[in-house]
Amino acid sequence: MTFASTALIGEAFVGEGANAAHTNIVPGRRDGPVEAAWATAPATPSAGHVPFVTVLRPSVPVQPPTLFVPKAAAGTDLHQRSTWGAAQAGLAQGVADAVEAGTLPVIAAIWVDPDVNDLDEAFANQRLAAFRATRAAGLGTPTIDAARTGPANPFYAPDPEVLARTAPEPAAIR
Repeated sequence: MTFASTALIGEAFVGEGANAAHTNIVPGRRDGPVEAAWATAPATPSAGHVPFVTVLRPSVPVQPPTLFVPKAAAGTDLHQRSTWGAAQAGLAQGVADAVEAGTLPVIAAIWVDPDVNDLDEAFANQRLAAFRATRAAGLGTPTIDAARTGPANPFYAPDPEVLARTAPEPAAIR
């Protein structure tokens, strides 16, 4: 896969409930805007959201270098262990899986639910989410065709009637 000079974006949601993984991946060239963002993020943390280098094991960063950006401040002991342990390990292995498949992640924003209760399930979901998000970024998917069926996520899915009633007039789309 060849990377354009601009950033690519991939997203994946895997699993259900508190152990689900929601991952956003922003891959790009090391000599482009993603590298600048990558270098800036660790130097500009916000309270509870400190980006860190994703490692397979201590002192063994995943390659290519991948920045883990937590979307939720780690609170309880289990939430901290899931964020810095299971979710990081899942991201690292998902990145390694994606590299084997020919894709290249650089920045990953990761949601770990504060109510997480199963580290193994959190790891498995994060691994698959990292792989899927990275693959989606590299392939440029989903396409606009995915919007034709309407939105749906774990928190809300509008009824077909709501979709029809709220659709913009064709003249407004132009």
